[in-house]
Amino acid sequence: MFEFKDIEILQDIVKAGGFRAAAQKYDLSQSAISSRVSALEKKLGIMLFDRSNRQVRLTAAGLRFLEEAQRLSRARDRIWQELTHPGELSGTVRIGVAETIVHTILTDMLNKLKDDYPKVRFELSVDTSGQLAMTMADDALDVAIMLRESVPQGAVAAALKPVQLGWYCTGSMDLPDHPLSLAELAEHAIVTFPKGTPPFREVESIFSAPDISPPALHGSASLSTVKHLVGGGFGIGVLPSLMVTNSVWDEHIKAIPVQDEARLTDLHFVISYYPERNREIGEAVIEAARLFDQTDR
Repeated sequence: MFEFKDIEILQDIVKAGGFRAAAQKYDLSQSAISSRVSALEKKLGIMLFDRSNRQVRLTAAGLRFLEEAQRLSRARDRIWQELTHPGELSGTVRIGVAETIVHTILTDMLNKLKDDYPKVRFELSVDTSGQLAMTMADDALDVAIMLRESVPQGAVAAALKPVQLGWYCTGSMDLPDHPLSLAELAEHAIVTFPKGTPPFREVESIFSAPDISPPALHGSASLSTVKHLVGGGFGIGVLPSLMVTNSVWDEHIKAIPVQDEARLTDLHFVISYYPERNREIGEAVIEAARLFDQTDR
């Protein structure tokens, strides 16, 4: 039906945005590449590319074919690796993480993986847990570290230690000599995780009591942005505690002691992967992550 070389050529046409650039890579004429694609379209009985304008784009059928063909290519590479180099990982590993992980264990974990598997190249994605779950389900990630509530059906989930959340303010803010109540916290603008995430929903919920004036609640998809806004005095914020203590910014922000009513639920992250296709790298990531997941949060 088709060869793996056809898949590689299609990928390069899409990546380069046209037939000419792909032809240059393979030291072929543009007409030769075009003829090969046309022959493949004839075999498949579908149009792979929309040629109605100057920019070459995949048709819906072409996109579906390329996605499935890429899965086949990865399966081929995995089979070859397992049979010819058992126990030795190589190639590209796609890891997705929630931003909290970036500020806690990611660097140490990747350094360990790099040392253990020098032939592996890492492709990293940082996103919300919900988006990571969808991306992994679409086979666009090999392993993801996400909130346990987001793990897609059929995936393995290995738990990490809970991540503690805390309330923080700019270092120059004068605090009373007692833990703050919800009513006192509500006097300030609050910056936290993006809307729709469990921490945002919990913060929104604890200020829903009728006797508390609801604060201005701001969400951000970037926790680094939250940290900078808090340090700059924009408002108080909710952040993972280790993100502050592991950061050079810890001198610009400080913890706010709060009453029990304002304490937030720990975040529970897991390392997730589909065992039928990514067991080896999944187990390697678990082993590396847990080496640096020993500090109580």
